[in-house]
Amino acid sequence: MTENPQDPQTNPLFMPRQAPARPSAQPPAQPPLPEPPAKRTGKVRVGVLVTSAAVVAALVGGAGGAALVSATDGGSGTGTGTSAVGTTNGQTVSNESSDVSTVAEKVLPSVVQIEATTAEGNAIGSGVILSEDGKILTNAHVVNAANGDVTVTLSDGTKYQASVLGADEKADIAVLQTHGASGLTPATLGDSGSVKVGEEVVAIGSPAGLQNTVTSGIVSAVDRQLSDLGQQQQQQSPFGQQTLERASDSPSYTAIQTDASINHGNSGGPLVNAAGEVIGINSAMYSPSGSGSVGIGFAIPINDAKTIINNLESGA
Repeated sequence: MTENPQDPQTNPLFMPRQAPARPSAQPPAQPPLPEPPAKRTGKVRVGVLVTSAAVVAALVGGAGGAALVSATDGGSGTGTGTSAVGTTNGQTVSNESSDVSTVAEKVLPSVVQIEATTAEGNAIGSGVILSEDGKILTNAHVVNAANGDVTVTLSDGTKYQASVLGADEKADIAVLQTHGASGLTPATLGDSGSVKVGEEVVAIGSPAGLQNTVTSGIVSAVDRQLSDLGQQQQQQSPFGQQTLERASDSPSYTAIQTDASINHGNSGGPLVNAAGEVIGINSAMYSPSGSGSVGIGFAIPINDAKTIINNLESGA
Protein backbone atom coordinates (compact mmCIF):
# COMPACT_ATOMS: atom_id res chain seq x y z
CA MET A 1 0.00 0.00 0.00
CA THR A 2 1.35 3.40 -1.06
CA GLU A 3 1.45 6.10 1.65
CA ASN A 4 -0.22 9.35 0.79
CA PRO A 5 1.71 12.26 2.44
CA GLN A 6 -1.55 14.20 2.73
CA ASP A 7 -3.45 11.37 4.37
CA PRO A 8 -3.77 12.06 8.15
CA GLN A 9 -4.12 8.38 8.78
CA THR A 10 -0.70 7.66 7.31
CA ASN A 11 1.06 10.92 8.24
CA PRO A 12 0.40 12.05 11.83
CA LEU A 13 2.21 15.35 11.24
CA PHE A 14 -0.24 16.40 8.58
CA MET A 15 -3.10 18.59 9.79
CA PRO A 16 -5.86 18.97 7.17
CA ARG A 17 -6.83 22.50 6.33
CA GLN A 18 -10.01 23.64 8.03
CA ALA A 19 -12.90 24.63 5.81
CA PRO A 20 -13.71 28.34 5.94
CA ALA A 21 -16.38 29.21 8.49
CA ARG A 22 -19.84 29.97 7.12
CA PRO A 23 -21.26 33.34 8.05
CA SER A 24 -23.97 33.12 10.69
CA ALA A 25 -26.35 35.52 12.32
CA GLN A 26 -25.59 34.01 15.70
CA PRO A 27 -22.56 35.41 17.53
CA PRO A 28 -19.83 32.94 18.18
CA ALA A 29 -20.18 31.08 21.45
CA GLN A 30 -18.11 32.52 24.27
CA PRO A 31 -15.50 30.21 25.70
CA PRO A 32 -16.40 29.02 29.21
CA LEU A 33 -14.91 30.95 32.10
CA PRO A 34 -12.04 29.20 33.78
CA GLU A 35 -13.03 27.44 36.99
CA PRO A 36 -11.77 29.05 40.19
CA PRO A 37 -8.84 27.27 41.72
CA ALA A 38 -9.90 24.55 44.10
CA LYS A 39 -9.66 25.36 47.79
CA ARG A 40 -6.84 23.74 49.64
CA THR A 41 -8.17 21.22 52.06
CA GLY A 42 -4.92 20.43 53.74
CA LYS A 43 -4.07 22.03 57.06
CA VAL A 44 -1.62 24.87 57.01
CA ARG A 45 1.38 24.11 59.09
CA VAL A 46 2.45 26.84 61.43
CA GLY A 47 6.03 26.92 62.52
CA VAL A 48 6.42 27.17 66.28
CA LEU A 49 9.57 28.56 67.79
CA VAL A 50 10.22 27.02 71.14
CA THR A 51 12.65 28.71 73.45
CA SER A 52 14.06 27.20 76.57
CA ALA A 53 16.64 29.26 78.41
CA ALA A 54 15.69 32.44 76.59
CA VAL A 55 12.84 33.13 79.00
CA VAL A 56 13.30 32.82 82.74
CA ALA A 57 10.01 31.64 84.25
CA ALA A 58 9.16 31.93 87.92
CA LEU A 59 6.61 29.93 89.85
CA VAL A 60 5.02 32.62 91.96
CA GLY A 61 3.84 31.09 95.19
CA GLY A 62 0.91 32.89 96.41
CA ALA A 63 0.26 33.25 92.89
CA GLY A 64 -2.25 34.39 93.13
CA GLY A 65 -0.14 35.50 95.83
CA ALA A 66 -1.09 38.34 97.93
CA ALA A 67 -0.97 41.56 95.99
CA LEU A 68 1.18 44.02 97.91
CA VAL A 69 -0.07 47.60 98.09
CA SER A 70 2.40 50.25 99.13
CA ALA A 71 1.37 51.86 102.40
CA THR A 72 1.75 55.28 100.77
CA ASP A 73 -0.72 54.38 98.02
CA GLY A 74 -3.64 54.40 100.41
CA GLY A 75 -5.03 51.50 98.41
CA SER A 76 -7.89 50.01 100.33
CA GLY A 77 -8.47 47.25 97.80
CA THR A 78 -12.19 47.50 98.23
CA GLY A 79 -12.55 46.93 94.51
CA THR A 80 -15.10 48.12 92.05
CA GLY A 81 -17.12 44.96 91.61
CA THR A 82 -15.49 44.49 88.22
CA SER A 83 -16.20 41.04 86.84
CA ALA A 84 -14.12 39.34 84.18
CA VAL A 85 -16.51 36.48 83.63
CA GLY A 86 -15.44 33.80 81.19
CA THR A 87 -11.94 35.01 80.39
CA THR A 88 -8.67 33.17 80.13
CA ASN A 89 -5.58 35.14 79.18
CA GLY A 90 -7.80 37.89 77.85
CA GLN A 91 -9.81 35.54 75.64
CA THR A 92 -13.55 35.01 76.07
CA VAL A 93 -14.42 31.49 77.09
CA SER A 94 -17.62 29.90 75.86
CA ASN A 95 -19.42 28.11 78.67
CA GLU A 96 -22.20 26.16 77.02
CA SER A 97 -22.58 23.44 79.64
CA SER A 98 -22.49 25.70 82.70
CA ASP A 99 -23.69 29.17 83.60
CA VAL A 100 -20.80 31.14 85.07
CA SER A 101 -23.08 33.97 86.15
CA THR A 102 -25.22 31.55 88.16
CA VAL A 103 -22.14 30.10 89.85
CA ALA A 104 -20.82 33.59 90.60
CA GLU A 105 -24.14 34.71 92.08
CA LYS A 106 -24.13 31.72 94.41
CA VAL A 107 -20.50 31.89 95.53
CA LEU A 108 -19.67 35.62 95.67
CA PRO A 109 -21.36 36.21 99.06
CA SER A 110 -19.02 33.56 100.52
CA VAL A 111 -15.80 35.15 99.26
CA VAL A 112 -13.95 37.93 101.09
CA GLN A 113 -11.02 40.22 100.51
CA ILE A 114 -8.25 40.09 103.11
CA GLU A 115 -5.93 43.00 103.79
CA ALA A 116 -3.00 42.37 106.11
CA THR A 117 -0.80 45.22 107.27
CA THR A 118 2.89 44.33 107.02
CA ALA A 119 6.16 46.17 107.48
CA GLU A 120 6.32 46.76 103.71
CA GLY A 121 2.73 47.76 103.07
CA ASN A 122 -0.68 46.14 102.80
CA ALA A 123 -0.80 42.58 101.49
CA ILE A 124 -4.09 41.83 99.76
CA GLY A 125 -5.48 38.36 99.26
CA SER A 126 -8.78 36.53 99.25
CA GLY A 127 -10.61 34.14 101.53
CA VAL A 128 -13.55 31.75 101.83
CA ILE A 129 -16.20 32.00 104.56
CA LEU A 130 -16.40 28.76 106.55
CA SER A 131 -19.02 29.63 109.17
CA GLU A 132 -21.79 32.10 109.95
CA ASP A 133 -19.76 33.54 112.82
CA GLY A 134 -16.92 34.50 110.50
CA LYS A 135 -14.29 31.79 110.30
CA ILE A 136 -12.32 32.41 107.10
CA LEU A 137 -10.12 30.04 105.08
CA THR A 138 -7.18 31.55 103.20
CA ASN A 139 -3.53 30.98 102.29
CA ALA A 140 -0.92 31.20 105.02
CA HIS A 141 1.28 33.43 102.87
CA VAL A 142 -1.48 36.04 102.73
CA VAL A 143 -1.33 36.68 106.48
CA ASN A 144 1.97 35.25 107.72
CA ALA A 145 3.72 38.63 107.49
CA ALA A 146 0.88 40.53 109.15
CA ASN A 147 1.72 42.46 112.29
CA GLY A 148 -1.65 41.65 113.82
CA ASP A 149 -3.79 44.06 111.80
CA VAL A 150 -5.98 42.01 109.45
CA THR A 151 -9.13 43.40 107.79
CA VAL A 152 -11.75 41.23 106.11
CA THR A 153 -14.12 42.82 103.57
CA LEU A 154 -17.31 41.02 102.56
CA SER A 155 -18.60 41.08 99.00
CA ASP A 156 -21.06 43.85 99.95
CA GLY A 157 -18.28 46.04 101.34
CA THR A 158 -18.83 45.35 105.05
CA LYS A 159 -15.53 45.27 106.94
CA TYR A 160 -14.45 43.32 110.01
CA GLN A 161 -11.22 43.04 111.91
CA ALA A 162 -9.85 39.51 112.17
CA SER A 163 -7.16 37.49 113.88
CA VAL A 164 -5.28 34.38 112.80
CA LEU A 165 -6.56 31.25 114.56
CA GLY A 166 -3.82 29.10 113.09
CA ALA A 167 -1.65 28.58 110.03
CA ASP A 168 0.19 25.71 108.36
CA GLU A 169 2.87 27.36 106.25
CA LYS A 170 4.03 24.09 104.68
CA ALA A 171 0.52 23.44 103.36
CA ASP A 172 -0.06 27.19 102.82
CA ILE A 173 -3.36 27.14 104.71
CA ALA A 174 -4.58 29.53 107.42
CA VAL A 175 -7.84 30.04 109.30
CA LEU A 176 -8.96 33.48 110.49
CA GLN A 177 -11.66 34.53 112.94
CA THR A 178 -13.50 37.77 112.31
CA HIS A 179 -14.59 39.86 115.30
CA GLY A 180 -18.27 40.66 115.76
CA ALA A 181 -19.51 38.97 112.59
CA SER A 182 -22.72 36.93 112.44
CA GLY A 183 -25.12 35.65 109.83
CA LEU A 184 -22.45 35.30 107.16
CA THR A 185 -22.89 32.96 104.18
CA PRO A 186 -20.59 29.92 104.39
CA ALA A 187 -19.33 28.42 101.16
CA THR A 188 -20.23 24.86 100.19
CA LEU A 189 -17.10 22.71 100.27
CA GLY A 190 -17.01 20.06 97.56
CA ASP A 191 -15.00 16.91 96.95
CA SER A 192 -11.68 17.52 95.20
CA GLY A 193 -11.21 13.77 94.88
CA SER A 194 -13.86 13.70 92.15
CA VAL A 195 -12.33 16.50 90.08
CA LYS A 196 -11.71 15.52 86.46
CA VAL A 197 -9.41 17.04 83.86
CA GLY A 198 -11.42 19.16 81.45
CA GLU A 199 -14.29 20.07 83.76
CA GLU A 200 -15.23 23.72 83.95
CA VAL A 201 -14.21 25.77 86.97
CA VAL A 202 -14.57 29.33 88.22
CA ALA A 203 -12.04 31.35 90.24
CA ILE A 204 -13.19 34.22 92.45
CA GLY A 205 -11.09 36.72 94.36
CA SER A 206 -9.40 40.11 94.47
CA PRO A 207 -6.63 40.15 91.83
CA ALA A 208 -4.72 43.43 92.07
CA GLY A 209 -7.17 44.46 94.78
CA LEU A 210 -10.17 44.26 92.44
CA GLN A 211 -12.67 42.57 94.72
CA ASN A 212 -15.42 40.28 93.37
CA THR A 213 -13.52 39.44 90.19
CA VAL A 214 -14.72 36.26 88.49
CA THR A 215 -12.78 34.28 85.88
CA SER A 216 -13.45 30.87 84.37
CA GLY A 217 -11.64 28.03 82.66
CA ILE A 218 -11.12 24.31 82.99
CA VAL A 219 -9.15 21.89 85.12
CA SER A 220 -5.93 21.46 83.14
CA ALA A 221 -4.39 18.75 85.32
CA VAL A 222 -4.63 17.18 88.75
CA ASP A 223 -2.02 15.95 91.22
CA ARG A 224 0.60 18.54 90.27
CA GLN A 225 3.37 18.36 92.85
CA LEU A 226 4.49 21.81 93.96
CA SER A 227 7.44 21.86 96.31
CA ASP A 228 10.60 23.77 96.98
CA LEU A 229 9.28 26.95 95.40
CA GLY A 230 12.17 28.91 96.78
CA GLN A 231 12.59 30.55 100.15
CA GLN A 232 13.30 34.02 98.81
CA GLN A 233 10.84 34.20 95.90
CA GLN A 234 9.93 37.86 95.54
CA GLN A 235 6.65 39.21 94.28
CA GLN A 236 6.43 42.47 92.40
CA SER A 237 3.62 44.74 93.45
CA PRO A 238 1.24 45.87 90.68
CA PHE A 239 0.92 49.20 92.56
CA GLY A 240 4.52 50.09 93.31
CA GLN A 241 8.07 48.93 93.86
CA GLN A 242 7.48 47.18 97.17
CA THR A 243 8.15 43.45 97.33
CA LEU A 244 7.14 40.74 99.74
CA GLU A 245 9.38 37.75 100.49
CA ARG A 246 7.85 34.33 100.72
CA ALA A 247 7.66 32.51 104.00
CA SER A 248 10.86 30.77 104.99
CA ASP A 249 9.00 27.47 105.16
CA SER A 250 8.25 26.90 101.48
CA PRO A 251 4.88 25.30 100.73
CA SER A 252 4.79 21.74 99.45
CA TYR A 253 1.56 20.20 98.24
CA THR A 254 -0.17 18.43 95.37
CA ALA A 255 -2.26 20.92 93.41
CA ILE A 256 -5.08 21.23 90.92
CA GLN A 257 -3.89 23.01 87.77
CA THR A 258 -6.28 25.35 85.96
CA ASP A 259 -6.25 27.81 83.07
CA ALA A 260 -8.74 30.09 84.83
CA SER A 261 -6.95 33.40 85.22
CA ILE A 262 -5.27 33.66 88.64
CA ASN A 263 -3.22 36.72 89.58
CA HIS A 264 -1.74 38.46 92.61
CA GLY A 265 -4.56 38.93 95.08
CA ASN A 266 -6.41 35.73 94.12
CA SER A 267 -4.52 33.81 96.80
CA GLY A 268 -6.83 32.22 99.33
CA GLY A 269 -9.89 32.58 97.11
CA PRO A 270 -11.96 29.63 95.92
CA LEU A 271 -11.76 27.53 92.80
CA VAL A 272 -15.30 26.19 92.35
CA ASN A 273 -17.00 23.67 90.11
CA ALA A 274 -20.11 24.14 87.97
CA ALA A 275 -22.29 23.40 91.01
CA GLY A 276 -20.73 26.25 92.97
CA GLU A 277 -18.84 23.94 95.33
CA VAL A 278 -15.34 24.87 96.45
CA ILE A 279 -12.91 22.27 95.12
CA GLY A 280 -9.68 24.17 95.72
CA ILE A 281 -8.02 27.21 97.27
CA ASN A 282 -6.15 29.31 94.70
CA SER A 283 -2.54 29.58 95.78
CA ALA A 284 0.03 29.90 93.00
CA MET A 285 0.58 30.75 89.36
CA TYR A 286 3.26 30.19 86.77
CA SER A 287 4.40 33.63 85.65
CA PRO A 288 7.22 34.05 83.09
CA SER A 289 9.33 37.03 84.11
CA GLY A 290 6.58 38.30 86.39
CA SER A 291 4.27 38.99 83.44
CA GLY A 292 1.11 37.94 85.26
CA SER A 293 -1.27 35.12 84.50
CA VAL A 294 -0.48 32.98 81.47
CA GLY A 295 -3.21 30.45 82.08
CA ILE A 296 -1.26 28.18 84.42
CA GLY A 297 -2.62 28.48 87.93
CA PHE A 298 -2.68 26.14 90.91
CA ALA A 299 -5.10 25.47 93.74
CA ILE A 300 -4.79 23.45 96.93
CA PRO A 301 -7.34 20.59 96.79
CA ILE A 302 -10.15 21.29 99.25
CA ASN A 303 -9.96 17.76 100.68
CA ASP A 304 -6.41 18.50 101.82
CA ALA A 305 -7.52 21.83 103.24
CA LYS A 306 -10.37 20.20 105.21
CA THR A 307 -7.93 18.05 107.16
CA ILE A 308 -5.74 21.05 107.96
CA ILE A 309 -8.77 23.16 108.95
CA ASN A 310 -9.83 20.53 111.46
CA ASN A 311 -6.31 20.37 112.88
CA LEU A 312 -6.02 24.14 113.18
CA GLU A 313 -9.42 24.56 114.81
CA SER A 314 -8.69 21.77 117.29
CA GLY A 315 -5.22 23.10 118.03
CA ALA A 316 -3.55 19.91 116.82
